[in-house]
Amino acid sequence: MFSFFKKKKIVSHLRLTGVIGNVGKFKQGIDYSSQEEMIKKAFSVKKAEAVAISINSPGGSPVQSHLIYKFIREQSKKNKKKVLVFAEDVAASGGYLIACAGDEIYANASSIIGSIGVIYSSFGFKDLIQKIGVQRRVYTAGKNKSTLDPFLDEKEEDIQRLKNIQLELHQEFINVVEESRSTKLNKTDVELFSGEFWSGKTSLKLGLIDGIGNAEQIIREKFGEDVEIKKFEKSKGWLAKKLSSSEDHADKLISILEERSIWQKYGF
Repeated sequence: MFSFFKKKKIVSHLRLTGVIGNVGKFKQGIDYSSQEEMIKKAFSVKKAEAVAISINSPGGSPVQSHLIYKFIREQSKKNKKKVLVFAEDVAASGGYLIACAGDEIYANASSIIGSIGVIYSSFGFKDLIQKIGVQRRVYTAGKNKSTLDPFLDEKEEDIQRLKNIQLELHQEFINVVEESRSTKLNKTDVELFSGEFWSGKTSLKLGLIDGIGNAEQIIREKFGEDVEIKKFEKSKGWLAKKLSSSEDHADKLISILEERSIWQKYGF
């Protein structure tokens, strides 16, 4: 007879969408400084049973990925709230690193998951500028200041130096995944840390995720049909909107191409 007065369960739900790091003048992607306050608010809902995080990201900056991952784990521990992560189209590279902040990770069967690796890419223009009669003049204080200059010949020691840094970053990524997924990882003959990515269906078999399903479905299964889902999304301020509308067209195009090149690696 007292069911009428029964309080609804509450789950905070926030979304992290886009390339991770600084992309374009007025970035619409994911970085720590722009997400910190929203993450805090989601965890500060005292009566919330858990915090759900939807991720749709092909990756980006390893530093920003680590900062967001660590902050989510800190907030989870501080507020004693379980974290449920839901991968949408893509949770790859840095996007998957952030997903590892979840106590449980879910995805669609067709989601792209993984890409546990580190990449650096650039172009070489040395022959091109010689062909059009342009001379490259570089003056440095410090012999390695012009490392990997795209207008100069590559040096073997520069390449090796870069690879050593990549190996360090890759190991940090592996450490996060192994700590987060622990005994859940299914270490078969598939090399999980090669940079390869898989569908959500295969990722479940490999132990990279815990189940198949979308955010609302899983939340209602866990906390009941009448659960209140309190949504948190980063809003774009009035000034940012005005500045973005007046942004130089060339800058906009470069920003779009830069972001699209990252998404297209995963077929999007």
